[in-house]
Amino acid sequence: MGARSFVVTLGRIAMEATAPDYFSARLAEYDSLVRRAVPDYDAMIDRMIAYLPERADRILELGAGTGNLSVALARRYPESRLTLVDASEEMLAFSALRVADPDGVHTICKSFEELELVPESFDLVTSCLSVHHVVDKAALFRSIRATLVPDGTFLLADQMRGQADRHHALNWNTMVEFWRRAGHLSPAEQASLAQHAAEHDHYVSIGEHVALLAAAGFEDLDVVWRSWMWGIVTGTAGTGS
Repeated sequence: MGARSFVVTLGRIAMEATAPDYFSARLAEYDSLVRRAVPDYDAMIDRMIAYLPERADRILELGAGTGNLSVALARRYPESRLTLVDASEEMLAFSALRVADPDGVHTICKSFEELELVPESFDLVTSCLSVHHVVDKAALFRSIRATLVPDGTFLLADQMRGQADRHHALNWNTMVEFWRRAGHLSPAEQASLAQHAAEHDHYVSIGEHVALLAAAGFEDLDVVWRSWMWGIVTGTAGTGS
């Protein structure tokens, strides 16, 4: 079967029924919550935008959330076709409404394990704060590589383990201290996020991200930003078969 004729199934996501519900139930407060829970959240989004390619006509965003990155992508590429994927119908609808040109947006409400895409159908794939829910990241990265055109860009921002256990402990504890600052998370919110992380998050180190992406066929890999538990990795799809 030719490389352009088969369908790609994106990698498996560890997403029990309660995981999309968890964030859907917090839709109204999500933007406030994420900034009170994630140090340097806006700086992370800004750094992602800085490393976007000059041109991208067909864009896939995995895990659209409330559309903070979606809006930035639509502004950067006003003529592009933007495909948003999320397991929450409420968040997808909210994200699409935030984009200035809704006719240029296509939404898919599926978990990553259910998503099927045509190979070489996107110039750019992005994901922000979503891939840490995926158990089989190797399969996901192979699928993303297949759905990108040659030399297409993958830009990933996510929670990542420290390479050493002591570094991961420091990063985690720093995040918890950030949660506890005045005006940040209430004790109930702290407990809820910690429980959610224990049940749904699957962290691997930046080094393992890079190794898995290289094995999937990505080139020009670089770690372009790091802040405690969060990091940004980018790479381009190789030109090989």
